Amino acid sequence: MKKLNGTVIVTYRCNARCTMCNRYKAPSRPEEELSIETIKKLPPMYFTNITGGEPFIRTDLPDIVRELNKISDRIVISTNGFFTDRIVALCKEFPNIGIRISIEGLEQTNNEIRGLPDGFNRGYETLRRLRAMGMKDVGFGMTVQDRNAKDLVPLYELSDKLDMEFATASLHNSFYFVEAKNIIHDRPMVAQNFENLINELLNSNSPKKWFRAYFNHGLINYIYGQKRLLPCDMSFDTFFIDPYGDVMPCNGTKDKEVMGNLNTQTFDELWNSEKAEEVRRKVRHCERQCWMIGSVSPAMHKYIWKPALWVFHHKFLRFYKKKKYSMYELKVVRDYRDGKVTKEQLDRCSTCDLHAVVNNGLSAASQEQLKNRSGEEIVAEDIANQQK
Repeated sequence: MKKLNGTVIVTYRCNARCTMCNRYKAPSRPEEELSIETIKKLPPMYFTNITGGEPFIRTDLPDIVRELNKISDRIVISTNGFFTDRIVALCKEFPNIGIRISIEGLEQTNNEIRGLPDGFNRGYETLRRLRAMGMKDVGFGMTVQDRNAKDLVPLYELSDKLDMEFATASLHNSFYFVEAKNIIHDRPMVAQNFENLINELLNSNSPKKWFRAYFNHGLINYIYGQKRLLPCDMSFDTFFIDPYGDVMPCNGTKDKEVMGNLNTQTFDELWNSEKAEEVRRKVRHCERQCWMIGSVSPAMHKYIWKPALWVFHHKFLRFYKKKKYSMYELKVVRDYRDGKVTKEQLDRCSTCDLHAVVNNGLSAASQEQLKNRSGEEIVAEDIANQQK
């Protein structure tokens, strides 16, 4: 079997209170979450992203990483950086893994959006400690929206000064985020901040940053509700697995799409099943036009000539013509500026649905626990018990 890219959602429990994600209100039950036995059934992977919820809420995360390390060429963990000691301890054992800490802007903006007490300083301090240990693959991850767009370039500059990675995303709606109402209100303002970032990235001496500029160009295209710049091959060479062992194409679908369950099947069985083929047919006709690193990064590698031509074109313009990147390269941005399309038309292109009832992807037992208590109460008690 060919190697795949995989994202392992080890838990839906989360201690953050992000404004653009309601997952913290819909946690999984620890007893139901992916076991080491199921982790052992995963296939060989080029790249594995471990995420949640907040993955470090799981006290057995080191056991999970030990197993994934045997079958993955590269592992990156997405975290809010709150459990500094756990993160540092794990990185001492696995200095080659990557850590991306979600920071949504400078201190005040971040803490307002993420709802974690002193979240910015805790995240920043965690990154600083990892750098001091000699960890190379560490950095920030930022979800750009109206509230924090102005912090985009300052946060990039901070990451650059610290010689750290800087990953970006924008607002998405799906069962995974337990959200359907996310939308960018002031598209030109947000796009302008992306344009500024793209020019900073193109100005660097790092080819990796030039290709990241292309990714951010795609985010401008996405927030204007346009067709993806590259095909989506989720479920063909990339998969997600949720805390219940359900293997899915991605985390961007409106409702949870299941290819099979790794608790009860082998990976080969579910990957080659009729159910998986049915999901692939849906992916081929999906109209959500997501632009998230999980689906775009494999596509950029697979269709490398497209981003490479874009990069070459813009480096040429910059070097020989002294011409910077402009968001008005995108026809839709010009059309909006010139009044040829309206805000209402672009809003309809987005996945925002103010009347949607969101499927949270929980199991029946996880759903049951929410009858008498809130997700916040459940997770707070959970963490308190861990720290006794």
